[in-house]
Amino acid sequence: MSLIDDVMARLNAIDPQPFALIEGAADLAAIDGNPPAPPALYAFIKEEAAEENTRATGPVLQRCENDIAVVIVTSNVSDATGSAALTDVEALKLATRSALVGFVPQSGVGEPVEYVGGRVLRFRSGWVWVELVFSVASYIEEQP
Repeated sequence: MSLIDDVMARLNAIDPQPFALIEGAADLAAIDGNPPAPPALYAFIKEEAAEENTRATGPVLQRCENDIAVVIVTSNVSDATGSAALTDVEALKLATRSALVGFVPQSGVGEPVEYVGGRVLRFRSGWVWVELVFSVASYIEEQP
């Protein structure tokens, strides 16, 4: 199982499930417009950065910081200003952070997931797209 598989399994286990769709990067890339079933969540590895080898001798051991992007897309056209969608997305962000912060993925020898930050990607016509970024470290070890 990969890191993103662990994260997606954790997000799928949210109960009650607030998302109609939980998918990966390929599904996000395939969207032309807005998702077919909001609220939708898309998770993928956004960036990786490895530190130098920590061992003077023997097999290589490196700590690798993985930034996981979670894109949440929701819609609420119940008001003319679109503020209802912004209210809805706050509850979705809370559910996502609650599921992931402190979670220790099983893939690799990992550390707990931490929240890095978020930003609005798009806000138009009652739709809001928000990106949350989480960070988790794993370790890469040379196999003899």
